Amino acid sequence: MNPTIELLKSHRSIRKFKDQKIPRDLFEELIRAGQSAATSNHVQAYTIIHVVNPDNRKKIAELAGGQSYVADASDFLVFCADMKRSTEAAERAGADVVRGTTEQLVVASVDTALMAQNVAIAAESEGLGLCYIGGIRNNPADVADILRLPEHVYPVFGMCLGYPDQNPEVKPRLPISAILKEDYYDDRRDEELVAEFDDRMHRYYLERTGGNKETNWSEQLKPLFTTKLRPHMRDFLKGRGFGVK
Repeated sequence: MNPTIELLKSHRSIRKFKDQKIPRDLFEELIRAGQSAATSNHVQAYTIIHVVNPDNRKKIAELAGGQSYVADASDFLVFCADMKRSTEAAERAGADVVRGTTEQLVVASVDTALMAQNVAIAAESEGLGLCYIGGIRNNPADVADILRLPEHVYPVFGMCLGYPDQNPEVKPRLPISAILKEDYYDDRRDEELVAEFDDRMHRYYLERTGGNKETNWSEQLKPLFTTKLRPHMRDFLKGRGFGVK
């Protein structure tokens, strides 16, 4: 495979970083690479907050569930879905704008994710490591207050960036046959394929932890559908002016 594909397939989440700063010119190039991602109708519906203040980083680390690497990484970014800038631009151009539609929420969220993944790939191509921090949605209102986010802007996730001080294995993914369907959604083999993948993940966790972690993919999903539902997000997004029409 070519080097780009090999790079993409080698992604790992890094949670331990060296005490080494990312040079500013490289950091800005990563952001420019992010801006080159596809964007719906050229809206570019995102804003990235580079959290430099160490006290704010510590606060966000706690709000995100006590993830210390938020404070320890060379750089920490919060990727925000932003419909404020583009809506106001259209309004200044004479449009009778409509705010707060569900489609605007989808567009801004997708734009933000695509932009962030470009940053991630660019960072890894330069030997950097990263970890996405979805935990900022545990307390999104507090994070929004710290970052002084206006209406029509919401924090989607954070990203730790830095030089890796660990070398974890690449975590296995579901087999292609489970996620790639031909012509229509055919789930007749899904139960079998998931069972096989659970066995593979069970072996992976045992090997990674020296036999100290007895779990698999399906077991790891349980919190997502029980304790990590984040029901507060609906009211939070409404309060931000998103997804109400």
